[in-house]
Amino acid sequence: MTPLRPVLLALGLGAALAGAGCSRHAGGDAPPGAPKPFKITVQLDWVAEPEHGGFYQALAKGYFRDAGLDVTILQGGPNGYVTQKVATDEADLGQSDSTNSLLAISQGLPIVQIGAVFQNDPSVLMLHADNPVKRFEDLDGKTIMARPEWAFLPYLKNKYHIDFKIIPQNFAVGNFIADPNFIQQGFYTAEPYFIVKGGARYPKFLYAWDAGFDAYTCIIANRRWAEKNAVPLRAFMAAYIRGWKDYVEGDPAPAHELMKKVNPNVTDGFLAFSHKMIVDEKLVIGRNATDDSQTGRISRERYALQIRQLEELGILPKGRLTADKVMTTDYLP
Repeated sequence: MTPLRPVLLALGLGAALAGAGCSRHAGGDAPPGAPKPFKITVQLDWVAEPEHGGFYQALAKGYFRDAGLDVTILQGGPNGYVTQKVATDEADLGQSDSTNSLLAISQGLPIVQIGAVFQNDPSVLMLHADNPVKRFEDLDGKTIMARPEWAFLPYLKNKYHIDFKIIPQNFAVGNFIADPNFIQQGFYTAEPYFIVKGGARYPKFLYAWDAGFDAYTCIIANRRWAEKNAVPLRAFMAAYIRGWKDYVEGDPAPAHELMKKVNPNVTDGFLAFSHKMIVDEKLVIGRNATDDSQTGRISRERYALQIRQLEELGILPKGRLTADKVMTTDYLP
């Protein structure tokens, strides 16, 4: 979720660049008599960056093509409206976070969570290295720049019996660099690179999972579309997971070259930094994992816990959602 890049909306990749509005059941220049590739459109939450490494590596290495798919990737931005686009058939799949997706489902949007991007959402609170705040309890009375809808904020207030002021996220780090007392939400795989480039010291973080709030970065699907197209969706998820494993364990250059083509403002320095953070922090495989077996996978138990936490905060009506209503592992390999 890098803040210092212009938003390049709706730049497609793949054999078909016609966009999400056209038919997605056939396309490409297949040999006579051969099945035509099945079209799938993916809406990202931000411009092309390493957090989307699984998508771009699978596209660059031909894993989607080999699975009989013609995949178009649409970039997002601060107002990407991923859930709305997936719910209204403007895209088949999207990248989101599990808490926002739960809220959208509770409001009646026909989406379902089908797999993980990151096992642990890298959204954190960033602080200057010498900021005296060391614990969540120390946030009492402070001002935080963050997305007002971030469910972690009321969770903090409730768990630690504290209060703080929220100013809306502006997706830039200028205020943070200028003010040694500034506290801001960010992706710790992205913003620190620009903070250091701007002349400040490398920040420290308060991690949401240390407070017991452990969300996924996830893939969502239009529920009706997924049920109708289960076979190509399973092929997609298998190719996507293969893409992530190759991006993390192998050479990320193919994905990075595609990212630079559609997002000309991304630099080699940032790509290297963010890729290293994703690998070193084991975000794709899980922070406590010893192998890559959980890549792309989601757990009913974790969703049940998230639902319970949001119900306790009054964000979700009690009893409206269950894990089986919001997620499925049916499309995972």
